[in-house]
Amino acid sequence: MKAVRGKQVPRIQLRYRQLPTRCAIVRMASDASIPEWATKGDFTSITRTADELCIVCPGGNLPPEVKSQSHWVCLELAGPYPVSATGIIIAFIEPLSENGIPVFVISAYDRDYVLIQEEIVAAATALLASAGHQLILDK
Repeated sequence: MKAVRGKQVPRIQLRYRQLPTRCAIVRMASDASIPEWATKGDFTSITRTADELCIVCPGGNLPPEVKSQSHWVCLELAGPYPVSATGIIIAFIEPLSENGIPVFVISAYDRDYVLIQEEIVAAATALLASAGHQLILDK
């Protein structure tokens, strides 16, 4: 239970799956063209802002000259969740944040995705389990 505005409310417990492909996160100049390699594979996220072009794609897509800090494991929250739903992401990342696990979050219309560095994914999934979140082993 967690106190919210003086009332005890149950923590949201979520189900999630680990996507099989390791991802890379690449930052490019805001005016860069979207490279062809970025759009291949089952999971791609492309975000352009005034400051950057951010690409999340399978790590195997990267040409040798493009670098990514590390490989990331993508955890897909088992939605769909309404766009208006509140507390979904915070319920999932709070146990990670409280234990110093960095995350990279991507939201789509129906689902949310949390990327965790590959080298610390075992610790992260243990923390998620202790918070009541359930890893789904099959799709």
